[in-house]
Amino acid sequence: MLCKLEDLKNKNVVNVRNGIDLGFVDDVVLDTIAAKVLSLVIYGKKKFFGIFGREEDILIPWKDIKIIGDDVVLINVDCATYSNNRLKKRGFFKNLFK
Repeated sequence: MLCKLEDLKNKNVVNVRNGIDLGFVDDVVLDTIAAKVLSLVIYGKKKFFGIFGREEDILIPWKDIKIIGDDVVLINVDCATYSNNRLKKRGFFKNLFK
């Protein structure tokens, strides 16, 4: 099955261990030298309509992806694993007062 980035952006990511819907795929991390997809990125939820920034992004390593279906991407990770794979995002006010 061939899949474009635009197709991935319309798919929910669901953890099969606990059934949690993590959201939609927002971005992909590529290794341009080895020509490999390293991980999927799910942007963190906005805090108060984005005024106070957003939560940390979630990185899903490619090795943890089990199935990419027509409507959903199924992953198999421990809850602690993807909470440790979050990218730190600073809010609007934190960026003002570094």
